[in-house]
Amino acid sequence: MGKGRAGMPTIEELIARKRDGGGLSAEELDRLVLGFTAGEVPDYQMAAWLMAACIRGLDAEETVWLTDAMVRSGERVDLSALGRTVLDKHSTGGVGDTVTLVVAPLVAACGGTVAKVSGHGLGHTGGTLDKLESIPGFRTALSIGEFVRQADEVGVAVIAQSPEVDPADGAMYALRDVTATVPSIPLIVASIVSKKVAGGADAVLIDVKSGSGAFAKTGDEARALARQLTRVGAALGRCIRCVVSDMDEPLGAAVGNALEVAEAVATMRSATGRLAEVCVAIAGRMLAMGGGAPTAAAGEALAREALADGRALEAFRRWVRAQGGDEAVAEDPADVLPRARERRVTGAPRSGYLSRMDAEGVGRAAAALGAGRTTKDAAVDPGAGIVLHARVGEPVSRDDPLATLHAAGPALLDEGERRLLAAVGVTDDRPEPRALLTDV
Repeated sequence: MGKGRAGMPTIEELIARKRDGGGLSAEELDRLVLGFTAGEVPDYQMAAWLMAACIRGLDAEETVWLTDAMVRSGERVDLSALGRTVLDKHSTGGVGDTVTLVVAPLVAACGGTVAKVSGHGLGHTGGTLDKLESIPGFRTALSIGEFVRQADEVGVAVIAQSPEVDPADGAMYALRDVTATVPSIPLIVASIVSKKVAGGADAVLIDVKSGSGAFAKTGDEARALARQLTRVGAALGRCIRCVVSDMDEPLGAAVGNALEVAEAVATMRSATGRLAEVCVAIAGRMLAMGGGAPTAAAGEALAREALADGRALEAFRRWVRAQGGDEAVAEDPADVLPRARERRVTGAPRSGYLSRMDAEGVGRAAAALGAGRTTKDAAVDPGAGIVLHARVGEPVSRDDPLATLHAAGPALLDEGERRLLAAVGVTDDRPEPRALLTDV
């Protein structure tokens, strides 16, 4: 692939053109992406092109063509036999973001169908698959046939990205992660939308995170990303809608895989709190997109009722059972889920109002405790993580319990505590509250 066909530029020339700010055609992007997937374009050439694209950018047409080539690098899941609108939900990455574990069964409990291809966490953000895999026996490696059947019969199925579905994205993301080319809106859009188109869902709700713990640090950046996601989705025949939500502080109180599963169960039991508020809003919009409710407001009302009367928890139980997990997790998570060997309660550094709980810092603290990974194939400790006891805006006294840390040993607890305290701020004045959902 280094040598061009007659009349066609070489891969080196494509890299140089993007390096110098030029554009590539649909055919040239096909050669690059499909050649890389087939092993004909070496990873060092793709890494060089990704760096050039990250620095120089891609125009609107290039982003669509790149995304389409990535979809065609593998199979497309066909969900048309289900005979109804199939929904998907995606987050651009957060901390304490356990929304999928609540929203997927919540939408199913309201008559919707959710089929989602998901991923593992990396760095300071958590991954849905890591959370689900902390449930003993839970299988995320389903075949495409099993995935389709479960979505039809149970109403919810969440699986790992397979080598057959959008393999270009998996290989390109692995390169981007180790070559500092993750923070590029066109590359992020191509990665997300290609997975969603290949995964087969008809309509996708994307939760675009904004704040310290997100790629998009400001509302303007988050809205720009949301506009590109909807535009490229439409160009490839997918209905994509976005909400922008706050990620300046962790969404839930739990940060860590088994801890977040336990919080998801608690949320489905209590139907209250920050996590429940966001889940109801997102489920309501998904139900409206799928035709299960005439409006988002009507969908929220349905979702709130299903959360309060226990139907969401029952749907969660069916989902866990269908994928081989221990369904007793829906009754008593503490008896089922793995636990870290040691715990430590960390106190507030001074009296005042909790003014800052930096989401990225908390996520990195949880990763240091063992809940996250620094390389794509690293193992995680499913029981490790943090449970927060105070939220931004609340008054605290010196040494009041701020969080409980969970880890395998004292050295990990020391490092996690150091990072957590660096992410916390206490001031004399109460901070202004921030909206959880900032835009649609």
